[in-house]
Amino acid sequence: MSKRYERLERCYSCFKEKISFTPDVALILGSGLGDYADSITQTAVLDYKDIDSFPVSTVAGHKGRFVFGYIGDVKVVIMQGRVHYYEGYSMEDVVLPVRLMKLMGARVLFLTNAAGGVNFNYHAGDFMLISDQICMAPSPLIGENIDELGVRFPDMSNIYDRDLRDIVRSTAKSLNIPLQEGVYIQLTGPNYESPAEIRMVRTLGADAVGMSTACEAIAANHCGLKTVGISCISNLACGITDKPLTHAEVQETADRAAPLFKQLITESVVNIAKKLD
Repeated sequence: MSKRYERLERCYSCFKEKISFTPDVALILGSGLGDYADSITQTAVLDYKDIDSFPVSTVAGHKGRFVFGYIGDVKVVIMQGRVHYYEGYSMEDVVLPVRLMKLMGARVLFLTNAAGGVNFNYHAGDFMLISDQICMAPSPLIGENIDELGVRFPDMSNIYDRDLRDIVRSTAKSLNIPLQEGVYIQLTGPNYESPAEIRMVRTLGADAVGMSTACEAIAANHCGLKTVGISCISNLACGITDKPLTHAEVQETADRAAPLFKQLITESVVNIAKKLD
């Protein structure tokens, strides 16, 4: 057994000692969506600090806990606050929650984030279904492979599952919620990108940029979790406008878009679960 898996097993054992729950869908909430977990039918809550060997989120507004419960009749586990590479954690720490939710029993990972719009056709407050990604942070698979979870060289041709994307797309249409679709790129942060860097990532084919998500999606695919993701375009990226970027602006836009975002997530999770049965 690898040392990485031994650590994961300690986290899982700690979870099992405290919580008796097997989720079908796992969700990671981005900026502006943290209180979504408070609106579901909760059965249990587990703080990250109460899990042995588990990283703790340090970002303001991220509560740092797992919430277990139901969205409709769907059993879910929700990360209320993620861990970021820019906080100084190793990439192994950053994706540890994803791997733990896999051990909990989740079959689908639903990723959300607040992102900067790189595509000139995007506007603050838009939602973007992630069709593919570019990860410019270190791969979470570097180092000792966790053979118990996946192969050394996993395929990444369908990171954001096509069938799940179809479900989210049709759900948005039924709710009359406009939905962009494009490529998400993860940089390390915590600084926002320069105008030259935004020109670079646009040239590479990115439509939205952020500081999370792509590494989590890689880890999820490695361990066999079907993955889907939506970005809330919280601001236009540097260089598109002359206005300096601030975290307050990101939070404000994400908060304003949250009601529609929550509706889209709720209905999408319910519709995804129907396909799992």
